[in-house]
Amino acid sequence: MDTEAAEGPELVLQGKFADAATRAACSQDSPPADDEGVIRISVRMVDQIRKACDAAEAAGTQL
Repeated sequence: MDTEAAEGPELVLQGKFADAATRAACSQDSPPADDEGVIRISVRMVDQIRKACDAAEAAGTQL
């Protein structure tokens, strides 16, 4: 969790860069901004991401 990001608090995720075909498919539905990319996150990380989202939501305006 980056609580000091200029745009406000953000989750920071680590994953593998997606291959060209995946990036192209994702871009059809939601073209990434110039400063965004498409990554793959292992299913084993779902629980950790859920916990991070829950903690961020619980913190609400406290962040």
